[in-house]
Amino acid sequence: MGDPILILSSFVCFCLLLVLFRFLDRFWWTPVYIQYRLGSQGIKGPSYKFIHGNTREMLKMVLPHVYTWMNNYGKNHLSWRGGEPQLLITEPELIKEVLNNRDGLYLKASLPFYFMKLMGNGLATSEGEQWVKHQKLINPAFQGENLEKMIPEMIVSVELMLQSWKKYQAKEIEVSEEFRLLATDIISRTAFGSNYLEGKTIFDMMTQYSNIIRRNIFKPRFPGLREEKVKLGDIDCYAYHDVDENKRILVQDLIDECKTFYIAGQETINSLLSWTVLLLAIHTDWQDKAREEVIELFGHQNPHPNDLSKLHTISRIINEALRLYPPTVAFISRSEREVRLGKFILPANIQLFISNLVVHRDPGIWGDDAHLFKPERFSGEVAKATSNNVAAYFPFGIGPRTCVGFNFATVGAKIVLIMILQRYRFTFSPTYVHSPVINFLLVPQHGIQVILHSLQSDEGPS
Repeated sequence: MGDPILILSSFVCFCLLLVLFRFLDRFWWTPVYIQYRLGSQGIKGPSYKFIHGNTREMLKMVLPHVYTWMNNYGKNHLSWRGGEPQLLITEPELIKEVLNNRDGLYLKASLPFYFMKLMGNGLATSEGEQWVKHQKLINPAFQGENLEKMIPEMIVSVELMLQSWKKYQAKEIEVSEEFRLLATDIISRTAFGSNYLEGKTIFDMMTQYSNIIRRNIFKPRFPGLREEKVKLGDIDCYAYHDVDENKRILVQDLIDECKTFYIAGQETINSLLSWTVLLLAIHTDWQDKAREEVIELFGHQNPHPNDLSKLHTISRIINEALRLYPPTVAFISRSEREVRLGKFILPANIQLFISNLVVHRDPGIWGDDAHLFKPERFSGEVAKATSNNVAAYFPFGIGPRTCVGFNFATVGAKIVLIMILQRYRFTFSPTYVHSPVINFLLVPQHGIQVILHSLQSDEGPS
């Protein structure tokens, strides 16, 4: 029998060599191979830097690195998030090929631990059969009559917010936080109905949880709040069970979908309303046009679902706001195996970074005034504005993974804008500092400050 110390030493050395091999494979050999492979096909990019890739350049505000690298390396280029290769795609035909794919060639990119902890395994994060099943169950909730039934609850929430606005007559108000609270209220009421207060308590926990993750984004544990607080809450009482296995959803699945609905819904509505109000506060001519349309359709009455489709001016304004400030600024997929994308052959496990923020502001698609707020672009259908190029405008994605809640967000935004425009004129505040940042979604770092001017002295629409 050999010397045990020698055997142990040999084993330790073997383990260390194995770890070193895997480390070098991930952070050196594979990146160098991928950079060479794609470079030979004409895809350039910033040089790979050992271990951290190009991450340092990505820590600035709202994708400035992308614009710099596009100018240096072209519209499709390779960069590195640590040791992970990431291919930027901005050509609409390639984008459509990726996002419309139904053969499983492109999956969602692996999400960070902290994001999975926050969102769970809901529609936004799941794959395969689970995603298909949940999508079929949840999608109808945001369509047709089901969506119309939510509108009265939306109106109640907006009325409560506007009551609190009376003290801001001719004063500055920061509307981004107002819209965050409003979105929380709307989602609590529409998701939980008569159990609104119980739902609001759970969503308050989710807000705390989200804030903890923002503060401790790279830490493995989140002190002060455990997920079990949500798991053990009254939400369990609303678990839906069905004798049909295709319609059955487990308690944990329901919790995860509630997380998705709350986080994605709240952040999306807040982002959409904040940027739209800012644009209307700056471009008061369009604010006046929108108000004229609202008064013509609804007078001083609360909006009716049947007339929302007649809001042509407000629809154009919302579409243009979503073009300039899409809530989600990028969609990230990964190649499941070696695939052909257009003229390129991509190795397996390459992240595909598809930024609608970049495409929406591309002068080659939208003209030299692509950076300007011009709602008249959408005077016809969206297809006309994009010359029938479906991948030229996709604020909520395209293809099978289009956000199921986009109708909920846009209808909610219309209700809010109608009721604000009936009561107030608002102008741009000189204290506003333009600083859009990515904080899950695209948000104003320092809020949106506007000056409110009341249009009436009575209680307003009824």
